[in-house]
Amino acid sequence: MALRTPLSRLSKPALSSISTPSTSSPKRLLPPSAWHTPSSTRSMANVVPPVTQSATSRDGPTALVFMNMGGPSTVPEVGPFLSRLFADADLIPLGRLQSYLGPLISRRRTPKIQAQYAAIGGGSPIRKWSEYQSEEMCKILDKTCPESAPHKPYVAFRYADPLTEEMYQRLLDDGFGRKGRAVAFTQYPQYSCSTTGSSLNELWKWRMRLEGKEPEGGGVKWSVIDRWPVHPGLIEAFAQNIEAQLETYPEELRKDVVLLFSAHSLPMSVVNRGDTYPAEVASTVHAVLERLSFSNPYRLCWQSQVGPSAWLGAQTSDTVLSYVRKGHHNMILIPIAFTSDHIETLFELDQEVIHEAHKEGGLGVKRAESLNGSPVFIEALADVVRGHFERGERCSRQMGLRCQGCKSERCLEQKRFFMGDERGAGEVVVR
Repeated sequence: MALRTPLSRLSKPALSSISTPSTSSPKRLLPPSAWHTPSSTRSMANVVPPVTQSATSRDGPTALVFMNMGGPSTVPEVGPFLSRLFADADLIPLGRLQSYLGPLISRRRTPKIQAQYAAIGGGSPIRKWSEYQSEEMCKILDKTCPESAPHKPYVAFRYADPLTEEMYQRLLDDGFGRKGRAVAFTQYPQYSCSTTGSSLNELWKWRMRLEGKEPEGGGVKWSVIDRWPVHPGLIEAFAQNIEAQLETYPEELRKDVVLLFSAHSLPMSVVNRGDTYPAEVASTVHAVLERLSFSNPYRLCWQSQVGPSAWLGAQTSDTVLSYVRKGHHNMILIPIAFTSDHIETLFELDQEVIHEAHKEGGLGVKRAESLNGSPVFIEALADVVRGHFERGERCSRQMGLRCQGCKSERCLEQKRFFMGDERGAGEVVVR
């Protein structure tokens, strides 16, 4: 896709609409020629050679750990994936009956979800894309940040292989408990206690189990990139994919195409506790729209609700059918909170939502391409890490402020650890 708009047009209000130090300043961005590589040159990454402790720079080696929900790579992995997912009270809070209801729900849903993964090719591509993105990002960082090289990519999924404990053991086997540093880099651009928070809780748990409270030599030296919802490269990558899909409509219809930004929903119990996710998703949407000069009508909607409890709405599926029945037959679905394809895009949006829209006459309902192997997006990942290095931060200042209704001691202890706060119980203070 051609880079139609210079990065200099990324507006300052969009970048400042949410206070997050993990968002890189536009002044550090590379020129457009460095952000875009023709699609014909895209290829899957080669295997990255292992880090050798004798080949390090002054501050290296550096482990870059991509944290994400993950997904089963094969159909037989669906059952264990769902078991872990429904056991996580951070993501799906089921109260005191979590240990009973979680396994029950996962067993009942397994056959249906297995069929869905079979329908998208037999498994989720999220591991392939996560490994590719992290490897390509590290290649860029080896060139642009030699002082922290070599940069070693790792992937830590919350519910699928490679699990957090597998990744952590690899870190220790590679010597990161003795030398170098590790950066926990969330692949959820918008922070939620249910996603990034859950992954950090799991990372902290395995740190304590595998290294202990006071490991010899200090253990793995961690810092965290916990959110980056309005990074200009992220916004540019989304905007380019939207523009590419808009080009598929006749010119006379283009300005009236409805842009439907779709993000994974949250239980209202999480939202009402004070989770920042809805506001951060909205900030991403606003920044993309500013980049597009508010060229089209739009709405933000929410997908993937599970169970009978109240979830954040309006639901994506209901929104699409409602607009089709109101006469809006041309719409673009934009997965605004996902950094690659997986079941929510390839099945839920493509095979359910869009299929139902076409049956109702909405033949102009389409989906923007996911970020996947976008060179603009991969350069953005590297730029987020560069900014993190330059600021010398352990995490964003926002991470220290707990949700208004948070009562989780595990959340408090996890934040204290990653932020380097050595005090007793109480609110976390950013160092």
